[in-house]
Amino acid sequence: MITLNLVHPNQQTPSQSWTFENEDVIRIGRALDNHVILYSAVVSRHHLELHRIGCNWKILNLGQNGTYVNDRPIVQAPVIDGTIIRLARSGPQIAIYKKAHQFKNVRQHQAHLLVG
Repeated sequence: MITLNLVHPNQQTPSQSWTFENEDVIRIGRALDNHVILYSAVVSRHHLELHRIGCNWKILNLGQNGTYVNDRPIVQAPVIDGTIIRLARSGPQIAIYKKAHQFKNVRQHQAHLLVG
């Protein structure tokens, strides 16, 4: 599961939030065919994609105005829990929180192996 929070510059709580559980690719941009649509002049129609690779995610910039992590432009970068990306130098910021999928019965199975 991955959660994206639109960071408001003057508030602690996010302006908007999106949670995805089963997607392998999440598209962000101005166009209506994106998963996350941001209405900002500096955001490209298809600005960036997040790609799931196993339990990890990577950011892939597609935007004309760039994508920034820690005020540095990136072409691609790994997602670390809590990463904040900025779309364009002066555009919106998104905080990314990832959570590993919880597998039910894993502990029960492990306990059975120890006992049996």
